[in-house]
Amino acid sequence: MKLGIILVLASAAIADPVSITGRASIVDGDTIEIQGRRVRINGVDAPETRQLCKDEKGKSYRCGKIAADALDGFLASSRPTTCRILGNDRYRRLVGSCYRADGAEVAAWMVRHGHALDWPQYSQGAYAAEEAAAKNNRAGVWRGTFATPWQWRKASRR
Repeated sequence: MKLGIILVLASAAIADPVSITGRASIVDGDTIEIQGRRVRINGVDAPETRQLCKDEKGKSYRCGKIAADALDGFLASSRPTTCRILGNDRYRRLVGSCYRADGAEVAAWMVRHGHALDWPQYSQGAYAAEEAAAKNNRAGVWRGTFATPWQWRKASRR
C-alpha cells in the first residue's frame, strides 16, 4: 500500500502542473516564463519582438518590443502571476490562461490595450470584444498600420 501511494505522489510531482504561479519574466508579448517554464498565453498573438508597425504618421516603430514592455509593466504591478495550464503548443511550450494576483486576465488586457490580437484560431473569438474596443480607441497597434503577427511570421520565413 505504501509503495502505491509513493508511486502516485512521485508521478504527480513530475507531471505538468495544472497551474503554475510565480514571478513572471517576459519572453515576448505573448510568452512568459514562470519557475523556469515557458508559458504561451492562450488565445492571443502579439507582434513579434523584431516586428515593426507604423504609427498614425506612418513612422515605423518596434511594436513587438512595445508589446513585451507593456506586458512586463502590467504583470509587475500585481504579482505573482498564475497560469492555468491548458496543454502544450507545437514548440512544447505550456499554453495557459494567465492572471495577475489581483485577478486581471493577461490576454484580455493585452488585447484591450492593442498590444496583442485576438487569435480566433485558438480563442474561438474569446477576445473579439476587447479587440473591437482597442480598434475603436486606436490603442496600441491600432493607432496606425501593421501586419498581423501571423502574417508577419509567414512573410519573414520567405
